[in-house]
Amino acid sequence: MFKKKRTEQNTSRKKMKIEAYALGRHISLSADKARRVIDQIRGRSYQETLMILELMPYRACYPILKLVYSAGANASSSMGSSEANLVISKAEVNEGTSAKKLKPRARGRSYAIKRTTCHITIGVRDISLSLDDEFTFMDEITYLTKENRDKARANMYSSGGVWDKK
Repeated sequence: MFKKKRTEQNTSRKKMKIEAYALGRHISLSADKARRVIDQIRGRSYQETLMILELMPYRACYPILKLVYSAGANASSSMGSSEANLVISKAEVNEGTSAKKLKPRARGRSYAIKRTTCHITIGVRDISLSLDDEFTFMDEITYLTKENRDKARANMYSSGGVWDKK
């Protein structure tokens, strides 16, 4: 039984990696503001993502852009992938710790200030290494069905902009 476990571990090590990650922790940014940008880039190609992030007018774009660059560099160094074959397969934002401060106000009172942080994870996948898994990758993006995804892209490009300035 012990030898069987060893052989299973050896075969799992031989599997080729098709995904690379970049993790940004304790970024001084609200998770909701980061999610507004992350939702725009999830499932897109690497080069299209870089273009979108450079043109969007939000403060959250710069740290996310750095993470996308880092994930692309991780993919090229660990898997030897070219940037043309990369797709953003995982993009998520989690809330981090919040620092609480007190600001002095009138009549000896104090006002609480919260400095929120977030943790951002960006995963890129090389679609040239997993041609048979290409359809399963599209199934993993479950936030939109195929018909709704096409409608959303049509609405996004017909409205005159890629993002919403609310």
